[in-house]
Amino acid sequence: MTRTSKDLKDQADRAERLARTGIDALTAERLRAYADECRKRATAVEREARDG
Repeated sequence: MTRTSKDLKDQADRAERLARTGIDALTAERLRAYADECRKRATAVEREARDG
């Protein structure tokens, strides 16, 4: 099952929300990095769908 760009953006949003909940700095940093990666993958999926 492939992820859609919407799924990836939703994951990024969730990770960013979790990063703001007052958890330890290392976990927050990792969640932000994961969110960034999800957004990059979403962009790639959108580009691939557009370009064929």
